[in-house]
Amino acid sequence: MSEGNTGNQNERPQQQKRAYVRERREPTELTNPVPLAFLIFSALIVIWGLSYFYTRIGAVTAAGDYRTPIVAEADSSGGAVDGSTVYANTCAACHQQSGAGIPGAFPPLDESEWVTGNPALAVQVVLHGLNGEIEVAGETFNGAMPAQNLSDEEIAAVVSYIRESWSNDADAITADFVAEQRAATEDQSGPWNGADELHEAVGEAQ
Repeated sequence: MSEGNTGNQNERPQQQKRAYVRERREPTELTNPVPLAFLIFSALIVIWGLSYFYTRIGAVTAAGDYRTPIVAEADSSGGAVDGSTVYANTCAACHQQSGAGIPGAFPPLDESEWVTGNPALAVQVVLHGLNGEIEVAGETFNGAMPAQNLSDEEIAAVVSYIRESWSNDADAITADFVAEQRAATEDQSGPWNGADELHEAVGEAQ
């Protein structure tokens, strides 16, 4: 065998080895675990959410519109306060412009015995607010309505407006009636606690 052939045979394995080194490895699926920090953060969010809903079950909903109302004063010509304006500024955010309320949160005013029945009920709710459980149109609500800082004329206007609007067809009330209700419950220092306390003070809805 010639020296040339022997040299080629010795060089061939080295060439193969170099070629093998140049080749890239076959792709493999590597494990990619979720970062521990992300897992801890997610667990804290879940725990917070569960604890929040657990502590809120059965609790009174702090509902109501606490924004500063825009007072609808009588116009310069001596005209009456516009009840629809007072309603839009102080009531519509919760009870809706349609008077339908929001199921489970804010009771309806349309076709509500609290509105069309004994007018003292609606006046007292606006004057002092109402906390706790009430039933309106067959549905139970458990929330909190804050007292509204309105004058006798404004309360008379807005209560008259809701008693006469939508499907409601009840008589309007006067500022003198509101003044009487204010004087009769001047010792009431906070919101009425549920329907029973308010009914005991001023009578039933019908």
